Amino acid sequence: MDPSRIQAMIEHGLPGAQAEVSGADGVHFEATVIASQFAGKLPLARHRLVYATLGELMGGAIHALALKTLTPEEAGIRDS
Repeated sequence: MDPSRIQAMIEHGLPGAQAEVSGADGVHFEATVIASQFAGKLPLARHRLVYATLGELMGGAIHALALKTLTPEEAGIRDS
């Protein structure tokens, strides 16, 4: 598993999201995900949204995923 594939899956599963994924060993990853879908949700609900985009890969090909989840406003991103 590589970070670019995880990034693509997250961004496909959460339309409009921006994801940055890193991980050098192929099973442990870190991701920062910025998505408007996180608005009004607690961290656990945000993480579940991200995990849902990865499906059965979680706990299998992806052994661990450390997440930082932000809304665009929390990330300091403004609409143009």
